[in-house]
Amino acid sequence: MIVRIGTFNLNNLFSRFNFQAKIGQIPDDDPGGITLTFSQDELCVRTFMGRLVRAKSPDDTNEIARRIVDVVNADVLAVQEVEHIEILKRFNREHLQNLYSHFALVEGNDPRLIDVGIMSKLPIGTIVSHQTAVHPDEPNQRIFSRDLLQVEILNHNRDKLFTIYNTHLKSHFVPFGQDPIQGAIDANNRRRRQAETISRIISSMERPNSRFVLTGDMNDPPDSQFLSPMLTVDNQLLVNTLENTTETRPPKAETPGQGLGPQTPAWTHRFNPSGPDLPEYRLFDQIWVSQALAGQFTNPTIDRRKKHGGDGSDHDPAWIDLDL
Repeated sequence: MIVRIGTFNLNNLFSRFNFQAKIGQIPDDDPGGITLTFSQDELCVRTFMGRLVRAKSPDDTNEIARRIVDVVNADVLAVQEVEHIEILKRFNREHLQNLYSHFALVEGNDPRLIDVGIMSKLPIGTIVSHQTAVHPDEPNQRIFSRDLLQVEILNHNRDKLFTIYNTHLKSHFVPFGQDPIQGAIDANNRRRRQAETISRIISSMERPNSRFVLTGDMNDPPDSQFLSPMLTVDNQLLVNTLENTTETRPPKAETPGQGLGPQTPAWTHRFNPSGPDLPEYRLFDQIWVSQALAGQFTNPTIDRRKKHGGDGSDHDPAWIDLDL
């Protein structure tokens, strides 16, 4: 039985109306979330960090749908940056031609209300959210920026095939007004603690010979020191299935003066910094498998964008085929 597993950051798949409004000063006690209030005379829109969060444009929505249906066509697709399960189901119904029949998403911790989810052609078994997990360094604070979502994937006889863990780790973003150096240090340390917690959780949930997949937007490349704690589970090294990947087309060439472009096909995210620094190509979207699946994956592939900024998303989807 061949099962295709993919991961794709859908880049703000929201169900929100595109309001036009002037944003006043955000109060000091604002929690950073998104609220909408009405009164008799006015409409007040409060947004994440003072910025109006918009729904995806129809063109971008259609483009990520085309890539999912016509290119990736995964049996199990892990997704990130989805507002809630209803918009995921609506997206499947209205844009994916009902490609998927089973869904898993639990509202997580992100103040921007972006969550991680699973869409599957195969039946889903037990669903576990680890959003309330904490790290010993900060025992009074939830460690995951969004969630670590654990989902059993079953065959059509409802026998368990494997477990998939989907996550979206702390980004490198430092809010305006914060010290950029200390902010970067704090973000990296948060990502390291998240990686340590992932290893601890999976070690407690899985047996040494278990078949499981860890995937998602890690916001760091596989060789990052901040991800390294995540790569050992119950004293066994996970396998990076995208280390020797292929791509559906060559990358778009850089403009003169912007460097030579990526030096390997193993990238899903392009960051173009301001100033003289050259664009960075990183494999943020990853698929790791347990030792029990180490020899059972083939066809590692990344669908390459046509535009530098991305096609419908600033991340490219990646997938593998598992021979079960």
